Amino acid sequence: MRNVLVTGGAGFIGSALVRGLLEQPDVRRVMVVDDFSTGHEDNLREVADRVEIHRGDIRNYATLERLFDGVHVVFHEAAIASVPKSIEDPRLCHEVNVDGTFNVLQAAVDQKVRRVVFAASAAAYGNAPELPKREDMLPDPRSPYAVHKLAGEMYLRTFWESYGLETVALRYFNVFGPRQDPKSPYSGVLSIFADRLLAGKAPTIHGDGEQSRDFIFVENIVQANLLAARSEKAPGRLYNCGCGGRVTLNQVWDAMQRVAGVNLPASHGPDRPGDVRHSQADISLARRDLGFEPSIGFEQGMQRTLDWLRASK
Repeated sequence: MRNVLVTGGAGFIGSALVRGLLEQPDVRRVMVVDDFSTGHEDNLREVADRVEIHRGDIRNYATLERLFDGVHVVFHEAAIASVPKSIEDPRLCHEVNVDGTFNVLQAAVDQKVRRVVFAASAAAYGNAPELPKREDMLPDPRSPYAVHKLAGEMYLRTFWESYGLETVALRYFNVFGPRQDPKSPYSGVLSIFADRLLAGKAPTIHGDGEQSRDFIFVENIVQANLLAARSEKAPGRLYNCGCGGRVTLNQVWDAMQRVAGVNLPASHGPDRPGDVRHSQADISLARRDLGFEPSIGFEQGMQRTLDWLRASK
């Protein structure tokens, strides 16, 4: 891969990916572009002397064109990754998630980047009842965020077919792990639960808690990105990135209480607009084409996340 760039590289997933890239023997130069609206400099502090960090906004094409010069692979992680925020401010989220993705692709073509790996979202599947979710299923986006991510996938395919830019879309399911800020409005449910647990407080679960998710530890996502950047079968394709199972939110909280040895019954609030009811990935295509096999399961990942939160307090 030699020279690589991560958009949103100071964020939760982006910073984990940066660490993974630094461990690759064929990577010589790692660059990050981030506007630090949700990313944090602390996420990169311990590797800052090995990474070129640039403050920039993906809505600014000129910034991307300048930074992409000489880059071989771009990992596009930058986004406003929040269903509620996309409902509250759809125009801003469209500008970042759709216009920003277009800028990444256009700059990649103009600067002759070889491949772009894109953080897509399982939100594109919506509430279709069939489980597990397969890549060939008809999308059913139920929020502006889901529409934005689906539009990004379609742009990727178009740039592959029209310009020969190698593109790979990875539909992330529910990612969790260290450096996911539990105080952020964009944070995932598991990190929020973990933060409440360590504070000795019960969470409020939206709805009845029987909604289910395919939780995947962030290091598994890093592995999927590295495989997608190298696979000869990947260009022009879309792959699910989950673990292939599902857990209800009630089960998540029960498991956390068992690990911590506490009893803190959760309260329940109203359903959250735009949320899907159930989500589970069929990862057979990623397994076949990429050799993707999640190596860290839910409970092991949950323990690592709790340990990190304890150490960071």
